[in-house]
Amino acid sequence: MKKILFCISTFCLLASCTPQATVKTNNPEPAQADKQQNYNSVPGTEISIGQSFSIDSTVFGSKRTLNVRLPSGYTDNPDKTYPVIYLIDGGVEQDFPHIAGIAQHADISWTFEPFILVGIETVDRRAEISPPAKDPRYDAIAKIRGGADSFRRFIADEVIPWTQSHYRTSYERTVLGESLAALFIVDTLLRETDMFTTYIAVSPSLYWDAALLVTESEKLLKGFDDTPRRLYLTMADEGGNMQLGMDAFISSLQASAPASLQWSYTDRRNSEHHGSILHISALDALRRLNPIPSRTGSPSDAFYIYKDGVAPPLSERAKANVQLECNKENAVRTRLEIINSDPAAWRGMCVELMLGPQSPDASNVMN
Repeated sequence: MKKILFCISTFCLLASCTPQATVKTNNPEPAQADKQQNYNSVPGTEISIGQSFSIDSTVFGSKRTLNVRLPSGYTDNPDKTYPVIYLIDGGVEQDFPHIAGIAQHADISWTFEPFILVGIETVDRRAEISPPAKDPRYDAIAKIRGGADSFRRFIADEVIPWTQSHYRTSYERTVLGESLAALFIVDTLLRETDMFTTYIAVSPSLYWDAALLVTESEKLLKGFDDTPRRLYLTMADEGGNMQLGMDAFISSLQASAPASLQWSYTDRRNSEHHGSILHISALDALRRLNPIPSRTGSPSDAFYIYKDGVAPPLSERAKANVQLECNKENAVRTRLEIINSDPAAWRGMCVELMLGPQSPDASNVMN
């Protein structure tokens, strides 16, 4: 086990504004170099964003790396269980650090539920998480491919049991990933539907093997049982067969998805590209799927909040609502634009806010 650390050092940059008659070089003067060396030698303060573990994998016959971040209140709440998000491509040099930042945001913003983050590092991602592909042209990009089934066994038989044995986990399990990892997630939803309760697939590579998974999706969707599951889909400006694959998959969902599968799709082709979409989509997905109910308006009647120091009266609807516990059962799901159209009527109401600038473009749930 090792901590995942970043180091912050205090430093100063000194520059002269005096014009010089000679040509300047990039080499500092001796005295300036000594000062820089002294400043850089000041010890920094370590900041831990999680812990890294090496586990023995029977599936792969080797050690594999898991990176874990716990919610900030984990130790102080020994009776509380937490949902787990399993991040594909979750190595320290992959997507773990920036998704860990979103996890920390959950701790301090109170806008969506805190969670345990388990980053599953991939070693040879094209080989490990791709479905089989028969087209020989794939040899140029992935000579070894088709390891998705083995990677699923690794998660189901080794990663999830390891996590459950080490941490206080709830029944809620989410899997998150982008691109080829997102293809693995859609493939897992359709073939091993019970592995997770929520699937977040960001710009999935649905073009894979002439979009074979999409072609099979209607038949696979019809085999779902009544167990509730959720699917969040989004796509950047990928274009070509990637977008065509998504369009065809949306058609399959609209035609064949059971009521037990709540799904949504957000089209981000005009706002994000492949390199920018994961972070904003992960934040949007978690706020949309796991919001924390809260009461609108100021939590205080302090004089400095309202005009003339007098809080406006609650509406009759709000008076009845404040007598109830603010939880998911009593919350009204709404958007800020609706609240801001009549803030006095909404003040004090328990709400689940649908934050963010964009509603889903296709969905079978309330948006």
